[in-house]
Amino acid sequence: MKVILIQDVKSLGKKGDTKEVAEGYANNFLMPKGLAIPATKANVNMLENEKKRKKEQEVKQLNLAQDIATAIDGKTYVYHAKAGETGRLFGSITNADIAQLLAEQGINVDKKKIEIAEQVKSIGPHDVLLKLSPGVQAKIILDVQALV
Repeated sequence: MKVILIQDVKSLGKKGDTKEVAEGYANNFLMPKGLAIPATKANVNMLENEKKRKKEQEVKQLNLAQDIATAIDGKTYVYHAKAGETGRLFGSITNADIAQLLAEQGINVDKKKIEIAEQVKSIGPHDVLLKLSPGVQAKIILDVQALV
């Protein structure tokens, strides 16, 4: 019996794969647990439409990431933080702080996509790498200044 997997099944296949399985395995295990559906013409067409929609969404997200990267690449963003007389910060600036700073500028970037080479614990410029999408990166400069 041909089935379309709607979830990953260990030792059988990944979501969206069409597999030939024993009828009893399909009827007694895969379909009751919601792991597969019969590979009818309508279901195959639905799967193709879903793949097409997903591909279009990925292209749209990639284009958005490229637009953001071109808009912010090389720009300097100023962050004000409490610091001692020697220029050392009280604490450090985290990815969440940088994401918040960018959000205030109208740029939404997930904090998990922000990479800092070393912890920001001092006043001055620091390079920050934003991995917006696979293959799309932007480098910004975080200028840390002391609160006055």
